[in-house]
This record gives sequence, structure tokens and C-alpha cells, in this order.
Amino acid sequence: MTSTERAPIIFERLRLRYPKTVPALDHTNAWELLVATVLAAQCTDARVNMVTPNLFARWPGPAELATASQEDLEEVVRSTGFYHNKAKNLIGAAKRVMDVFGGEVPRTLAELITLPGVARKTANIVMSNSFGIHEGIAVDTHVTRLAYRLGLTDAKDAVKIERDLMPLYPREHWGEINNMLVYFGREVCPARAPKCPSCELEDICPKRGVAGK
Repeated sequence: MTSTERAPIIFERLRLRYPKTVPALDHTNAWELLVATVLAAQCTDARVNMVTPNLFARWPGPAELATASQEDLEEVVRSTGFYHNKAKNLIGAAKRVMDVFGGEVPRTLAELITLPGVARKTANIVMSNSFGIHEGIAVDTHVTRLAYRLGLTDAKDAVKIERDLMPLYPREHWGEINNMLVYFGREVCPARAPKCPSCELEDICPKRGVAGK
């Protein structure tokens, strides 16, 4: 079975499991999702969701965060790891959103990646989930692992993986397949102990039983 044949089967089976998917990061608008996604680098979504209520209560939007002191923000985000760089980038992003984009989170990939701390993955997540704009597929560690295990790519680089995945799915499904693979990677196909016997994709998985990738 080729990746082109396997991809739609994966999508339909995962959609049965996850009929409606949203990011695991709690948020109410595009700015909050951007902030939460930046904080989620090298950190669990669960930990980020513990941190952001206090963060957004103190600095509700980019206007407020742009005037925050880095020391104060570092204390709030410390438990997410790499807190110095994250605080610096978030304040820089807030200032740029205010100064360049009129206080509104930009809606294009080219503009989003000019914000400090925002790379292609974060931009894709924000655009797909907040604006319904699909310019690419966000590739995180879960998507990287499952795309390889499920035989959708042999690439290891995130950009190459994204390029391999995009032709396999209609553009309107790019955000959805990302969310479904993330949830499935956590619940059924984690890195060290994939639950192959209970996996609804086992019969079409070329790497079933393979751990650690």
C-alpha cells in the first residue's frame, strides 16, 4: 500500500475517533493560542494550560504584554522551561503585533514568522485553528513520529515531512490532520510504548511494533 492509498484511510479512521478536534492548548482567541504554542515548546500542553490562566489574567492581550517586564513574565512562565527566551520572545512578539500589525495577530505565514519566537509550526497552528487559513501542516514531535511510523514519509526534517504530507490531504483538512495525529500520538502511539494491539490503524501500519522513533 502506498502513502497515497494509506493517507485517506488514516484520516477517515482518525476522524471516527476524533469527530471534532481542537488544539489541546486552552485559548479563546488567536493571540492566546500563539502565546500558548510558544510556551509549549519543550513543554507539555498540560503544564502550559496550568500557566496561561494567570498569564492572561495579568496580561490579557498584546497591548498589556508589550509593557510587561521580562522579570515578571519569567516568573509566571518559569515552569514551562526555557523561560528566559520564552519571556523575551513573547514580549517582543507583543510589541511587534502592536507596532506593526495594529494590535491584531497577522493572518499570513510570512507575517507571523516575523514575530519573535514564532516559526512555521506555530504559524500553521494559529492560522488553521484561529482563522481557518491553511498554508501548511504543523509538524511537531507527534506528527513527526506518526508520519514515519504510518509510512507517510521517510523524511526526518520537519519541513520535508510537511512537504510530504501536504499532497496527501485536501488543504481544508491540513489543520485537522495535525490535531488528530497529535491526540493519537499521545493516546495510542507514544514514542516508547505504542499500543499496537488496540490501535485501529495496526492493519495498515508498516511500522507496527516499532518504538522510539
